[in-house]
Amino acid sequence: MKYVFGPVPSRRLGRSVGIDTIPLKTCNWNCVYCQLGRTVPLTDERREYFPREEILAEVKQALAAHKRDEIDWVTFVGSGEPTLHSSLGWLIYQVKTLTDIPVAVITNGALLYRPDVYGGLLLADAVLPTLDAGNAELYRRINRPSARLPFDQFVEGLVAFRQKYRGKLWIEVMLVKGLNDTDEALREIAAVVRRIQPDQVHLNLPMRPPAEPWVQPSDGFGLMCASFILGDVARVVHPAEGTFNRVENENVVDAIVSIITRHPMREDELIRTLKQWTSTPVEETLSALIADGRVQVVERYGVLFYCAMAARYPG
Repeated sequence: MKYVFGPVPSRRLGRSVGIDTIPLKTCNWNCVYCQLGRTVPLTDERREYFPREEILAEVKQALAAHKRDEIDWVTFVGSGEPTLHSSLGWLIYQVKTLTDIPVAVITNGALLYRPDVYGGLLLADAVLPTLDAGNAELYRRINRPSARLPFDQFVEGLVAFRQKYRGKLWIEVMLVKGLNDTDEALREIAAVVRRIQPDQVHLNLPMRPPAEPWVQPSDGFGLMCASFILGDVARVVHPAEGTFNRVENENVVDAIVSIITRHPMREDELIRTLKQWTSTPVEETLSALIADGRVQVVERYGVLFYCAMAARYPG
């Protein structure tokens, strides 16, 4: 399928069917840790990147292909910033009419100051925005946003959204060693969190291939400091383990490409998945993936990751 993938194991959402509303890598941020590589170029444009009716048709197909207990969440997430799709609110509404499975939106939150964006997200059961910095300088260093998305506007958008939104607001903090895991940086983030008043703060580490090769995840001490400084609202999110699914009769190579375009896979994950999906020798399928031309292998942290060929990873 072109727009829907999974269910895939999610660190925060169990087994999630993903809905990707935008092309790789359409985003208004260029985060140093992004698992999908660099954003080139940045964009602020909201429009209907893919036809909403086609996206919805694939959602219906995916829901029909899996039992109710095989899916924990339906999640708008994928190849960049989902709120850049101008029909995101319409899609959330339509999905809610199809199923009682809760709907989540994973977003950087940079556009939540806009009524046309936050209004569409009010029906979601959970919204998961990002907050990696408590000051403008660190925001620019880590998230590298569009020049039209200043830090103060970003924070005020999160605060205002919390006041209107009645679902679960779960803030994500991605801890990068030496950048936002210091005592000072964490206390500044905590001050912003107190203004927003989210239901939870999820402490994450960049475990998949970061855009910049110098990025390292915070260590155990950094996680401990973050948990202490952010307090009871904070939750450490551990790496997800589990199996990847595909729609019955979907071509194996196409299914793998669909997943890694949004969710790069470690080599061991990929091998384990292929053994479950097909009786074809793993080496033969891996060779077919590389020969297909839509896949690249990226090394980070001494581990090989299979990623979309179109993703930009320097080094």
